[in-house]
Amino acid sequence: MNSADSEPTETLVEAALRVLNTADPVQKAKLGETIAQQWLQGTISQTYHHSIDFPVPDRPARLSNDKLVSPSLMPKLGKGGSLQSRQAILHSLVHTESWAIDLSWDIIARFGKQESMPRDFFTDFVKVAQDEGRHFTLLAARLEELGSYYGALPAHDGLWDSAMATSKQLLARLAIEHCVHEARGLDVLPTTISRFRNGGDDRSADLLETVVYPEEIMHCAAGVKWFKYLCLRSKSTTMNPSSCIELGNDEAGERESAAREEEKGNIEPTTDNDGSNEIEEVIQTFHATVRTYFRGPLKPPFNEKARKAAGFGPQWYEPLAIKGPSSV
Repeated sequence: MNSADSEPTETLVEAALRVLNTADPVQKAKLGETIAQQWLQGTISQTYHHSIDFPVPDRPARLSNDKLVSPSLMPKLGKGGSLQSRQAILHSLVHTESWAIDLSWDIIARFGKQESMPRDFFTDFVKVAQDEGRHFTLLAARLEELGSYYGALPAHDGLWDSAMATSKQLLARLAIEHCVHEARGLDVLPTTISRFRNGGDDRSADLLETVVYPEEIMHCAAGVKWFKYLCLRSKSTTMNPSSCIELGNDEAGERESAAREEEKGNIEPTTDNDGSNEIEEVIQTFHATVRTYFRGPLKPPFNEKARKAAGFGPQWYEPLAIKGPSSV
């Protein structure tokens, strides 16, 4: 066996770190797509080295020519009636997607091994990262078609600020990034799409409506799914994990099914024998987490249809909101 044969193959976490350490956003998206395909096709098969820990950067590599300003100093984007406004809106979306790429790979590298997450967790967020990279590439190309480019306008990094605030706890990261920020994106995207259409830009509107919008629902759903999983898994020391999923009639089959579903992360809340509803406990944990890690109330109106499609209803977010309309 030669030395090349004895070298350990790259794990998914190592590959994720390569993305995080790539500064150019275009190259970052391309590398992420390559790694995603390798994972989904099985070329990369190992999640991480059990005996080796690699440092995760506090801040992913970024180009130094970004025009960053405080969120409070960001110029108004406008309502899409002018070319300048449409460029500004697209630029803001491209910037958000550039951070979404990093957030997806960061959650894999930072929390997957630390929290001993099942393999399906890694696969779900590889798919999210792949989508975010595609969104970035398509929106950046559309921005150039409109005569601008990513980096031409100022942007802010508030999204990564919240990522750092949740860098120590996966439960908080899932709640804030996926069930608050991404859910907020679901709330505002229909209005953004309408603004492009009203401004005569059907190509941008179609891109958001047919590609970005439905996939962002699935990203939010991933956050809800794994938030529930963590809440229910935390009870496994005092509660049989098989009580967290729907069981069949055959007892032996139930045990096998429960173990298999727990490994896949498909734990779903049901009702305890004492009559208490586990989903209520999950929601209460969500409320407490958001109040701890998110400053201020959630802002309605809410896109109830999209949020429901992502797996969580008004009982999750309305108690956290300021008074006002509750649907769009």
